[in-house]
Amino acid sequence: MLWASFLFAIMGAFAKLASEHMSSLEVVFFRNIFGVVLIGYTIYKAEIKSVGGRPFLLFFRGFMGFVSLLAYFYNIAHIPMGDAVTFSKTAPIFTAIFAWVFLNEKLTLSSWAAVFIGFIGILFITQPSGAGFSKYDWLGIFSGIGAALAYTSVRELRNYYDTKVIVLSFTLVGTIGPLLLFILSKYFYMQELDFMMGAFVMPNGIVWFYVVGLGVLGTLSQYYMTKAYGETKAGIVGAVSYSNIVFAILVGILLGDSLPTFITTCGIVLIVCAGIMVAREK
Repeated sequence: MLWASFLFAIMGAFAKLASEHMSSLEVVFFRNIFGVVLIGYTIYKAEIKSVGGRPFLLFFRGFMGFVSLLAYFYNIAHIPMGDAVTFSKTAPIFTAIFAWVFLNEKLTLSSWAAVFIGFIGILFITQPSGAGFSKYDWLGIFSGIGAALAYTSVRELRNYYDTKVIVLSFTLVGTIGPLLLFILSKYFYMQELDFMMGAFVMPNGIVWFYVVGLGVLGTLSQYYMTKAYGETKAGIVGAVSYSNIVFAILVGILLGDSLPTFITTCGIVLIVCAGIMVAREK
């Protein structure tokens, strides 16, 4: 999990560098197309055992993963990496809520306390003014909510589909979705929706290194994370996964991000504590 978290942080660095030359929409496209090729190949080479029968839920998992990734990569390009990653790491907190609402899973007193602490942490990071949350705050929160909805659907989907099929649904929607949005952006571009719109720009030179690194490291981090969850208790792995925030802050500083303020650091610590509290329940 430590190795997966490190690779995920380096992937974020490639995403930030690539975003200087292309839209966040195109970054998402390259992140996913490598996954389609690699996962599609493993499905081709190995026999897949799936019951099937839940295509709409499978699409929902892919769609929510795709839109949360759009928000995440947009924030990676515009705010410090540590903040963007911390927003995405609120997903386990929202997952606990959605599992309680949709899957009738019980929440203990400790879990409710974790949810409360997590929301306080979000407020510390966003520090809303009289004007409320900023665009980056809303997108950051949504990246956590979208990922949580995707993870919650996986809990149901794993009873019907092989893990590779579930992951393929995410990368496939994340590849086709940008292609459709590229076409839509050509005729109906809106600045307010720039996080999900943009023109396709063919990479050249060093940018190819960024997008290849983005795709390969994104897929490898996913692989090692999945392997980690298969080796021991989910709570242990989930707690270790928060090392991702530390790696992201360090990598972000190397790329020119400023150090987190004291208030932001307090928010990050609260969200990490809340996530570990939720993980302990597992």
